[in-house]
Amino acid sequence: MGASRTAAPLAVLLLQLLLHLMRGAAAADADDETAALLAFKRASVAADPNGSLADWPEANSTSAAGSPCAWAGVTCDGGRVRELNLSGMSLAGRLRLDALLALPALQSLDLRSNAFNGNLAAHHAARPPGTPPPCALVHVDLSSNDLNGTLPRAFLKPCTGLQYLNLSRNNLTGGGFPFPPSLSTLDMSRNVLSDVSLLNYSLTGCHSIQYLNLSANQFTGGLPEFAGCSQISVLDLSWNLMSGALPGRLLTTAPAYLTHLSIAGNNISGDISRYDFGGCTNLMVLDWSYNRLSGMWLPQSLANCHRLEKLDMSGNKLLSGSVPVFWGGFQQLKQLVLTGNNFTGEIPDELSLLCGTLVVLDLSSNQLIGGLPANFSKCRSLELLDLGNNQLSGDFVVTVISKISSLRVLRLPFNNITGTNPLSTLAADCPLLEVIDLGSNMLDGEIMPDLCSSLPSLRKLILPNNYLNGTVPPSLSNCSNIESIDLSFNLLHGQIPPEVLFLPKLIDLVMWANNLSGDIPDKLCSNSTTLETLVISYNSFTGGIPPSITRCVNLIWISLSGNNLTGSVPSGFGNLQKLAILQLHRNSLSGPVPAEFGSCSNLIWLDLNSNNFSGAIPPQLAAQAGLITGGIVSGKQFAFLRNEAGNICPGAGLLFEFLDIRPEQLAQFPAAHSCGATRIYTGMTVYTFNKNGSMIFLDLSYNSLTGTIPASLGNMAYLKVLNLGHNDLTGAIPDAFTGLKMIGSLDLSHNHLTGVIPPGFGLLSFLDDFDVSNNNLTGEIPTSGQIITFPASHFENNSGLCGIPLSPCMHNASTGDSSQHSPNGRRKFLEEFVLLAVALLVLIMATLVVTLYKLRRPRESKTEEIQTGYSDSLPSSTSISWKISGSREPLSINLAIFENPLRKLTYAHLHEATNGFSSEARIGTGGFGEVYKAKLKDGSVVAVKKLMYFTGQGDREFTAEMETIGKIKHRNLVPLLGYCKIGDERLLVYEYMKNGSLDVMLHEKAKIDVNLDWKARKKIAISSARGLAFLHHSCVPHIIHRDMKSSNVLLDDNLDAYVSDFGMARLVNALDSHLTVSKLLGTPGYVAPEYFQSIICTTKGDVYSYGVVLLELLSGKKPIDLTEFGDSNLVDWAKQMVKEDRCSEIFDPILTDTKSSELEMYQYLNIACQCLDDQPNRRPTMIQVMAMFKELQIDSDNSFLDGFSIDSANIEESSEKSV
Repeated sequence: MGASRTAAPLAVLLLQLLLHLMRGAAAADADDETAALLAFKRASVAADPNGSLADWPEANSTSAAGSPCAWAGVTCDGGRVRELNLSGMSLAGRLRLDALLALPALQSLDLRSNAFNGNLAAHHAARPPGTPPPCALVHVDLSSNDLNGTLPRAFLKPCTGLQYLNLSRNNLTGGGFPFPPSLSTLDMSRNVLSDVSLLNYSLTGCHSIQYLNLSANQFTGGLPEFAGCSQISVLDLSWNLMSGALPGRLLTTAPAYLTHLSIAGNNISGDISRYDFGGCTNLMVLDWSYNRLSGMWLPQSLANCHRLEKLDMSGNKLLSGSVPVFWGGFQQLKQLVLTGNNFTGEIPDELSLLCGTLVVLDLSSNQLIGGLPANFSKCRSLELLDLGNNQLSGDFVVTVISKISSLRVLRLPFNNITGTNPLSTLAADCPLLEVIDLGSNMLDGEIMPDLCSSLPSLRKLILPNNYLNGTVPPSLSNCSNIESIDLSFNLLHGQIPPEVLFLPKLIDLVMWANNLSGDIPDKLCSNSTTLETLVISYNSFTGGIPPSITRCVNLIWISLSGNNLTGSVPSGFGNLQKLAILQLHRNSLSGPVPAEFGSCSNLIWLDLNSNNFSGAIPPQLAAQAGLITGGIVSGKQFAFLRNEAGNICPGAGLLFEFLDIRPEQLAQFPAAHSCGATRIYTGMTVYTFNKNGSMIFLDLSYNSLTGTIPASLGNMAYLKVLNLGHNDLTGAIPDAFTGLKMIGSLDLSHNHLTGVIPPGFGLLSFLDDFDVSNNNLTGEIPTSGQIITFPASHFENNSGLCGIPLSPCMHNASTGDSSQHSPNGRRKFLEEFVLLAVALLVLIMATLVVTLYKLRRPRESKTEEIQTGYSDSLPSSTSISWKISGSREPLSINLAIFENPLRKLTYAHLHEATNGFSSEARIGTGGFGEVYKAKLKDGSVVAVKKLMYFTGQGDREFTAEMETIGKIKHRNLVPLLGYCKIGDERLLVYEYMKNGSLDVMLHEKAKIDVNLDWKARKKIAISSARGLAFLHHSCVPHIIHRDMKSSNVLLDDNLDAYVSDFGMARLVNALDSHLTVSKLLGTPGYVAPEYFQSIICTTKGDVYSYGVVLLELLSGKKPIDLTEFGDSNLVDWAKQMVKEDRCSEIFDPILTDTKSSELEMYQYLNIACQCLDDQPNRRPTMIQVMAMFKELQIDSDNSFLDGFSIDSANIEESSEKSV
């Protein structure tokens, strides 16, 4: 008993001691975790703009901080930090994870949607050997930040329990693998990944990965096949740069668990009509849209995918034939998207077998005829129906569609639907409708007055380009959810009901080209400020601009032009900080041009022409030069009508909202019809609206402005159009205008300007329209650049102006040098010429001596370099962290680097792969060097260009130029894969093109067994034009090719054309503008005539060269051929044939097999002749060439033009929908 009584207090004492030790240990662990969190804050959080971490102690605090379990974003379990969620807090700083990875109980780390940046170089805290794994993480989300560079090898591999890793929406370039084998979800989408080894690892070493998303990156090469991914369920490789044929075993080797497969938005090719879909029995989502798949039909084997819920084959414009009829086996299909192909015939009734499950049906942008079969009225679950851009007709909207009561979105634009508009029927029978788009049909009648009482959910009412009449019903104000109203290009009259302007969610109000009248209601934005687009131009509105317009602080586009507005511009426009486009032209507005326009921080388009504005041009208009970030105008479709009829039509041109408007209808619009020479360009470029740093369009012409031209306008380096003509301006043309590096159209005519034309105007390389006529200018017209190529009418009526193209300057010309015309002056000139010639001869001899010395150097040093030198490629992608306008833009310039596998190639490898650069391996010789076919050790075949006569550039300059060239990726440009520099050798590694050059294909038929028919030649013409247009208009900086010719147009095995050697030209940029070129580049027969007058190369010179290539395609003849043309050439001969009305003799005899093809050849010849105009300013740009192809409806895939259209080029949106 005594012993037990003694043991009891001892046990209690031991228990208390144990609890004390445990509390001490817990306190120590809590202190460690507190220290780790504060270390993270100190190292990574440089900014906390919202004060989200206000309850966290200061990062450098030395006082006791206590338990972190109550801090913002921290979740504990048993006193240990288990979760850290700081998502969406706008935190910024250079992210380091080492402190957080040291938290022993941390399972979930969520830092998404912040502004963390930097390279993730630190993985985890070091621990002594033998201790438990330092990382307990299961869930990591670092998405939507600004992380860049290459991930550390085996990133997070110590986290042996990691299951979820999301690194999407950053700027990562590769690395990170191998990942923990426990990983089941990996999302690295929307980065700039180009590391092919990462892609290959992901599909071969994926272990337990079930979800893999690598979409919206920059992976190149072919599609890899599956291996070792037995668990994968979702695979998304969409919107990359992958090409090549569709692997025949892609689905047959796919894992059994695969349910989602997307390869959309690549360049994958192949005949899908022969493809075996036997391995898709478990697939639920199959998205192969926007590739280059061909075939006459979808194969019957597709019926094996009986579990499919979504099938998307859109944007493969070579898919043709009838819509297949085997849809009965798809019992679960919810989304069928076949838009943007060439399906013909009627919509098969068999498609209605899907009605039991179908939610989305999109057959738009095909060539379907007839109507919608009656059985589709049974589609009780259908919510979205898009049949736009076809040739449908009949009354199926009333008889069939109106019976689909589940419909929410109905799109039927660009068809041939006639009769009274069906709104009343749709409103009665489809009460759930949110979007109605019936634009560009032939509907008439009035807009029903009680529309929204039956359609309470209506968000978009799109009815332009019909024959609707009557008035705008005031009852539209009952549409409390409506966001967009487009009634433009109809026959509406009367006033805009003030009630409509009270709509609480209204974003777009577009009613241009009607006959609306009265005052614009002064009720704008009285109920809300959501309005972004107000386009009511070309009506008959009177009165003034309502002052309430300045309350609409979210307005982006205002167009009130072409009305009868009077009075001055109300004050307050400076408050509209989002305003990008302001069009007030063709009214009777008066007063001064408001200086506060310069306070609009996003204003890029200002058109005030043809009014009664007076006073001076405010210099503040240029206040935002260099500050505008661009990109605020998005989701819009535009048409620009360029005025090419001179004074017949005032102003530089007209910009219109172009959604659902047919181009042929626009051509009949009075503002365009009265200007016979006006050309219509539809779909403004992304570059125009998203890459600007200043105003791009400023038209103040046809007013009564006085005073001098502000020199500050010369600061607007991105200005493309400046029209100050037809005013009363005085003084000199500012020398600062030489800073308008992007100017394309400059009109200063019909003023009272004095002085000389600044000599620096000759350096404005993009200038294609220049007019200073009817002023008081004096002196000699600058002879450099393109100035002298403009017609005399653009300089006339300046009494003191002389020189080409006007009469020669006399001895006493105010700015001329009369000394050359005197005997002494001529003698002095001759002496100077002789001295210059002697100096040039000495320089040439010195160069030869140096060259011979280098050639005679001992070979030992060369051999040693071959053994030890490694090829260089672009630097590690850690140096490339650019973001354009805050979002990725895959169909514009791609910021890619060379493929990593080529980095480890030595000069010796390339030497071996070309058999010592033997003549047998040589496949071509050009002005820049010889080209060899090389087969690398991995079996891949590349082309190696060995540069010759390499002088003038040091290593740094050469590397810098290669870095720029390597970033350029486009479907019609030959990509540079890598380069090697060792000693004096410079080797460029390109993708190999199987069919060689167009030059050989056309002119050396004995070497090949392929005859190019007219269809192939059309394809080559458009593809090469597309590539050249990309160089001119979408690369930043722009690139002038300088040697465009048929031998620089290469053909792959599908006869797709690729422009090569573009990287050999010096790059155009805002600072250099290629103006230091001191020699003529180009090949005889392709060189523009103005190059013989000026050494400055321009984009219009490239256009001329392209015209020669187009003429080669049409004629099959060489540009220079003594036996064919003697001392003449192809261009002069063809022009003579046209002049003599003998055009048919131009065409290659093997092409004129059908009347239809001959008609097309005449149309192509017309385009070639425009490109070959002797006057550069009269030649089209390459964008305009593509527009002409589109007008001829020859460019069947329209991919180039779509890529530059604002409403369709936003891959962020497109890829979002496809994921």
